[in-house]
Amino acid sequence: MKKIKIEVWSDIVCPFCYIGKRRLEAALKNFPQQHNVEIEWKSFQLDPDLQSQPGKGIYAYLAERYGRDLEWSKKMHENVTKMAAEVGLEYRFDDVKIANSFDAHRFEHLAKKYGKGNEAVELLFNAYFTEGKDIAAKDTLIDLGNKLGIDAAEVKKMVEGSDFGNAVRQNSIEGQHLGLQGVPFFVFNRKFGISGAQPEAEFAKILTECLEAED
Repeated sequence: MKKIKIEVWSDIVCPFCYIGKRRLEAALKNFPQQHNVEIEWKSFQLDPDLQSQPGKGIYAYLAERYGRDLEWSKKMHENVTKMAAEVGLEYRFDDVKIANSFDAHRFEHLAKKYGKGNEAVELLFNAYFTEGKDIAAKDTLIDLGNKLGIDAAEVKKMVEGSDFGNAVRQNSIEGQHLGLQGVPFFVFNRKFGISGAQPEAEFAKILTECLEAED
């Protein structure tokens, strides 16, 4: 049987991307051909021009971005926190550090070079949403690289230079050509697509359709 390749466009700072990751993983656990599935994470920045804003919390930032009040933002984040908890994730929005995700995505591509792209994505999501780390900080990325067995000097060189910047930008262009309008965006064998953190059952349905398409 041919492999099923799942390409996932996401942004590290997108809460629904992490939730979608968990729902996809849950569907794969019950998928009989899970050993034939390959997942490749692709970069897509929701706000490429975002500047780090020390001292400003995520509630105020999002309220300002969408022209809403602080209570709306807090309520929205409470709902997302509950949604995350349903798939076993602990979101700590009070601790989130507002940061541009470009360097985090470059780090993801560096890890991909060593076959550890999926592991890097998991560490980045956890660092941002649960540990309250600044994912744009060199020290954070060096620490995550250490956890993946990537030499600190190589991570430092990447952060201070421009390595993998074109790869990040190319991922975004590629996704747009496929019709991406937001993230997460899941593409199965370049035949089927799912937009958003869909329920586990929807991922299971698409996986089955991939099998049937091979017949």
